[in-house]
Amino acid sequence: MSGRQRERRGETPATVEQIASAMFFHAAEQLSGALVAAYGEADPVGRARFEKLRHTLRHDRQGAAKVIRALIHLRERFPRRKKIAAVLGYFRENRHRMNYATVAARGLPIGSGVVEAACKTLVTQRMKRSGMRWRHDGGQAILTLRGLIQSDRFDCCFARPSCAMSRYPTTSSRCAPRHGRERQDESYTETFGPTT
Repeated sequence: MSGRQRERRGETPATVEQIASAMFFHAAEQLSGALVAAYGEADPVGRARFEKLRHTLRHDRQGAAKVIRALIHLRERFPRRKKIAAVLGYFRENRHRMNYATVAARGLPIGSGVVEAACKTLVTQRMKRSGMRWRHDGGQAILTLRGLIQSDRFDCCFARPSCAMSRYPTTSSRCAPRHGRERQDESYTETFGPTT
């Protein structure tokens, strides 16, 4: 069932996958393109309209619907501008993922910055060192271990044989991260002795 069908039925998202939002920056960029097509790049009326609609999209719980109405009005006013019709189609297709005010109120990211930072710290710093080459299985094994270590879930996961024996270990709600690196350093010292 698509997000649009769930929205029509009044269902609320239950999983992270279902609440994944279209990246706010990309949506704002699309909106800007439509307004530039309508008013031109240097027109102060177009810029002011963009700022108002961008704010509405970001902070109003009905922001996507209001932006779609504004785009419909623009399309009627400028029927030959294909960019406006394309952006309207983009907003209609992704409206179920543009609930930025709700997502942000729940403390979830509305952009890709968190994911990009995780890719850099979790993957790039470990996998792209000088001279390194990885096959899929070896790379996946390293990334699985690195993910468990970075999230402070390594000991918990491998304390359960079913988790340790699976190809791609996962964590459960019982396996909450420990507080800080101090505990990890203590377990290292207990196992291998002092580092001095």
